[in-house]
Amino acid sequence: MRYINRGVPKVDYKALVTGKGVYVNDLAPSGCLVVKVLRSPHAHALIEDINLNRAKAVPGIEAIFTYKDCPDKRFTLAGQTYPEPSPYDRLILDKRVRFVGDPVAIVAGENEEAVKKALKLIKVKYEVLEPVLDFHQAKDNTILIHPEDNWKSLFPVGADNQRNLCAHEECEEGDVEAVLASCDYIVDEVYHTKANQQAMMETFRAYSYKDTYGRLNIVSSTQVPFHVRRILATALDIPKSKVRVIKPRIGGGFGAKQTAVMEMYPAFVTWMTGKPAKMIFTREESMIASSPRHEMEVHVRIGANKEGIIKAIDVYTLSNTGAFGEHGPTTVGLSGHKSIPLYGKAEAFRFVYDVVYTNTMSAGAYRGYGATQGCFAVESAVTELAEKMGMDPVKLREMNLLKEGQIMPAYYNEINNSCALDRCLAKAKEMIGWEEKYPAKDCGNGKVRGIGVAMTMQGSGISALDTASVSIKVNDDGFYTLMVGATDMGTGCDTILSQIAAECLDCSMDEIVVHGVDTDVSPYDCGSYASSTTYVTGMAVVKTCEILREKISAKGAKYLGCDAEDVEFDGEKVTNLKTGESISRAEIGNNVMCNNEDALSASEAFSSPISPPPFMVGMAEVEVDKETGEVELMDYVAVVDCGTLVNPNLARVQAEGGIAQGIGMALYEDVVYNEKGKNYSNSFMQYKIPTRLDVGNIRVDFESSYEPTGPFGAKSIGEIVINTPSPAIANAVSNAVGVRIRELPITAEKVFWGIQEKSK
Repeated sequence: MRYINRGVPKVDYKALVTGKGVYVNDLAPSGCLVVKVLRSPHAHALIEDINLNRAKAVPGIEAIFTYKDCPDKRFTLAGQTYPEPSPYDRLILDKRVRFVGDPVAIVAGENEEAVKKALKLIKVKYEVLEPVLDFHQAKDNTILIHPEDNWKSLFPVGADNQRNLCAHEECEEGDVEAVLASCDYIVDEVYHTKANQQAMMETFRAYSYKDTYGRLNIVSSTQVPFHVRRILATALDIPKSKVRVIKPRIGGGFGAKQTAVMEMYPAFVTWMTGKPAKMIFTREESMIASSPRHEMEVHVRIGANKEGIIKAIDVYTLSNTGAFGEHGPTTVGLSGHKSIPLYGKAEAFRFVYDVVYTNTMSAGAYRGYGATQGCFAVESAVTELAEKMGMDPVKLREMNLLKEGQIMPAYYNEINNSCALDRCLAKAKEMIGWEEKYPAKDCGNGKVRGIGVAMTMQGSGISALDTASVSIKVNDDGFYTLMVGATDMGTGCDTILSQIAAECLDCSMDEIVVHGVDTDVSPYDCGSYASSTTYVTGMAVVKTCEILREKISAKGAKYLGCDAEDVEFDGEKVTNLKTGESISRAEIGNNVMCNNEDALSASEAFSSPISPPPFMVGMAEVEVDKETGEVELMDYVAVVDCGTLVNPNLARVQAEGGIAQGIGMALYEDVVYNEKGKNYSNSFMQYKIPTRLDVGNIRVDFESSYEPTGPFGAKSIGEIVINTPSPAIANAVSNAVGVRIRELPITAEKVFWGIQEKSK
């Protein structure tokens, strides 16, 4: 193949390395109104009165809006396909504030200084209410986070605002209790993962303006332009035809920008004033009022017989969605559906979950999307099971892991069409030197090195739901224009899709011009999330290219004066197989542009009834100081099965970046609240993310399988790579010093006190 499985540079690499990438704030007109919001100091309160007189008198202030000025129509900020599973529980501004940082008023002015001054002069009288801050106490609490009558859930996800429930579900196969009772070894433990921030370089930002036709135009750093159009139309209570969303270059998202965190504020200002407006979140705002990973507590019961066959897995997940339900009903499902199926010999499984509202910042989408939390819990429990049995945890996994061709009952009964998990485990074991290093080695000076393992799976898009479409047209001189609705947020999807198109059309990548997203002209795409772009949008490219090749052949045959069945298109020219006469693609393109009765273009869509899982094995080597409890990551190896590699270079950096984020979750990152619900983790001084010096040596390799339903056999890679570090590191620490950490992050303090407790 010419372009598939080739390390092609990104199509926009020159702009990136020369600092010429253009982002939202680079594009915003200089005369934009500056928009900021006044934020609640209380975790739960009702607004009794707002005095705006002094604030409105500040020179340069254009407008100040409160809940009285906004539509009383609830919506969700979750960027999901309609009807959204997330409940409609938000207003642009509400009389009830539900977390410290919840917006109270919108201020728009000519400059930032005037807006900041006005914010300080707004006087608000609150009726302070008792908050629910502990998610263990939220379900069926007498204090309701959403008592309003116009709260609604569009989808049957088990939501009930009168019980503080955002979602609830139960699913099982077999008699879990009976099978567990028959097991010789059982682990019954609870694991706790905290909220994590995506911490992308570019904070949330957007600007808005009205065009000549009075339509609202939004230029936004978003992963979901088409969903943002629907969200804004719903929030402002205006027709979708009045809204246009444009996505320029994005400075990172990692899932955070699958939630329309702030687009509604400048959009509302523009809609009300008619003037351009922009809002740029500060880093503090991005830390205290955004969409972090859901805090989850996962109770795992897992049992095996004396031969080491895992017979039953029981998972209960309690998830904290915070003040609003964005992605609450959907993230939680992955905690069980993407961890339980890894063990293919289980006779019974049960998965139950509750998602609850609390008076903390609302959670959202973050790379891994719930699978990360479930992987930490189940993979920790499996290693604890191996410890109880006195068995090597790699051997236990080898005996039980999912194989290609198996049906996965806990994964919606899908068939595992492509799977190299066994080869991933074998290669990772060889790369890190498992046989020589397991379980631990005393290094002297009070330091011990331990080694740990974890497996994971993810998905490739959302089955039977995600849809992507692309359009390709032939231009004069025969070059192609590829229009996509998928959002490149630094992942390189513009490059990947161009590679697939060039392979299908037998042309050079230089002859394909790819365009980013403008909801007025781009074909519909759900957006960049759920590890969907390469698999879902890639297949849309394949389908479109197949149709376009047929059209080019037919057009060439017409120009050659023969039947379409008699010609062949080799990517450069259409040839009459009977006479040898040919016409070049450039000639066809010029003829089409100059004298033609129909356009030479194609547009196709793709939606998959299944979501083929990629697989990964991660192994960590840590060094633990027994005197201080400090954990240092020395080596991390990962082997990934993402089907056919479209671009090995981009796949590798995806894996390395995701692993680094997973290491941060495992060792450093923690969103901390005080007893009144104030978020202390409001800057990079308080919220620690790892630097290059903190992640040790990361080594990545691949084992290919072939996914028959994917483009050239490809599956996804975007999310799976973040899942294994936290359980692998926890397992390595346990092997090193015998201390089992079941709550992330794994800090020196926790390890130290564990060592002290163990020595009593």
